[in-house]
Amino acid sequence: MTDIRRTVLWVVFTASLFLLWDAWQKHNGHPSMFSPAPRVSAAAAAPGASAATGVPAATVAGAASTAVAAAPAAAPSEQVTVKTDVLTVTVDTLGGDIVRAELPQYLTSPDPTVTDQLLQMVHLKQPAPFTPEPVVLFNAAQHYRAQTGLVGAQGPLPTHTTPMTAVAGERELKDGQDEVKLRLESAEVGGVKLIKTFTFKRGAYTVGVTHEVVNAGTAPVTPQVYLQLVRDGSTVTGGAAFTPSFTGPAVYNDKTKFKTLKFEDIDKGKVDIEKTANDGWVSMVQHYFASAWLVNEPGNREFFVRKLPGQAGVRADTYASGMVFTLPTLAPGASTTQSATLFAGPQEENKLAKLAPGLERVKDYGMLTILAEPLFWLLDKLHGFIGNWGWTIVALVLLLKIALYGLNASAYKSMAKMKALAPRINDLKERYKDKPQEMQQEMMRIYREEKVNPIGGCLPIFLQMPIFMALYWVLLSTVEMRQAPWIFWITDLSVRDPYFILPLLMMASSLFQVWLNPPAADPMQQKMMWIMPVAFGVMFFVFPAGLVLYWLTNNILSIAQQWMINRQLGVN
Repeated sequence: MTDIRRTVLWVVFTASLFLLWDAWQKHNGHPSMFSPAPRVSAAAAAPGASAATGVPAATVAGAASTAVAAAPAAAPSEQVTVKTDVLTVTVDTLGGDIVRAELPQYLTSPDPTVTDQLLQMVHLKQPAPFTPEPVVLFNAAQHYRAQTGLVGAQGPLPTHTTPMTAVAGERELKDGQDEVKLRLESAEVGGVKLIKTFTFKRGAYTVGVTHEVVNAGTAPVTPQVYLQLVRDGSTVTGGAAFTPSFTGPAVYNDKTKFKTLKFEDIDKGKVDIEKTANDGWVSMVQHYFASAWLVNEPGNREFFVRKLPGQAGVRADTYASGMVFTLPTLAPGASTTQSATLFAGPQEENKLAKLAPGLERVKDYGMLTILAEPLFWLLDKLHGFIGNWGWTIVALVLLLKIALYGLNASAYKSMAKMKALAPRINDLKERYKDKPQEMQQEMMRIYREEKVNPIGGCLPIFLQMPIFMALYWVLLSTVEMRQAPWIFWITDLSVRDPYFILPLLMMASSLFQVWLNPPAADPMQQKMMWIMPVAFGVMFFVFPAGLVLYWLTNNILSIAQQWMINRQLGVN
């Protein structure tokens, strides 16, 4: 009975780690054993690269149900770059699109394969030269851009394909300045003139966008302003637990809350969203980063998520997520304004929550959100005192050990008693080797007399696994831990240990735990008990260093507690 339960436990534990290993393969862009490899985006275009000659059409709801025509290839265009301390944004005067956004405080980092690292360690191969570049969100390679414009039932109005003129002004945030503005003006289209003003503020990953609509014609107009995010269907490398990290559109409103939409579901027409609401926002989500159009002021808005029709110069797998606002009717000579905020930056959970209701939900915790969210909250609070994410993980394990001390102590006492009873159990095996049923009855009698729970030692692992899995999600989803150092050679807790020192130490500690625990009744099973830590250690070679640090610290504290209990009970 004990051996069967032990076997079941190891099978569950092995399956969990195997699924994590498969997910980590997907996180690093390798094919999964269970599904085809995801589409991976091409490299971002170089700064100043031209946008596609045909801008994707924006199809909006209600009176604006017709598609906005693509701009002709020969349309005049100038790209204006605005720099702040945290953003470098390029705006195309053709429609006033934001076509590129660099995040200079977040750099790309090399992620060589395990083979490359091993070869480098024995000097058989020189590492490839690598220069970190800023992370780029909006870019030409993915046809990823933020667009706004006007539509109306009366006829053509200025859209994101209408040429605009940039008004002279500052293009870089200077020392002592808190903000810099960029103003674009369109010519009259359908008797209406559109003026866009972009406001960039120090330390902010948000851009204020004000639309001033002027009726310069002779008839009243009722324009609608649309805000949309457009990008292709490629996924961004990164993932957690059983599936890759989500890439795609997301919509939020107070009625239906947060909802993500997969590109393949959009292809099939499965867009089940609330079409109208009095609040809410739209976004494009990827691993660690996101963009979103935010309008926090209450007001009726129409949501849309759709695949755009292919056209000259535009990829067929291009998608749009956006909102439409109906403005007041404007008499000739009248004007009105509509303001929105564009977010383009890292998924810093605490800061996102302050920008708009529910915006922190773009951070993908996957299936274990219910555990991952409080776990991140605790890590964040600890980090506020400690200031180092590696030591924060160590402190987390210590707190969990203290909280679960009583349960773990009970389990370790059970294991220690079973180790003390091992000679008597072995004697039973010799006496009843041809009578397995009687042997089991005698074993259970001894356990009852000695008040030993034969499955009590399984409890620590069952308690650890949900926390272990949730921490995996947190490590792969938390941008604050991206490229976060610990000590010495560990310069990024979110990727694997470059020299595999932590996995080797973890493997050694797991082997020592096997020695401390009571031996299995079956010789073959006992061999497996020694083989498993080695197999798990090899799998941990590709896990994030922070996750291995968690397990290693847990092992060390478990060994200390088991050793103390063994001494108290006189077990060697």
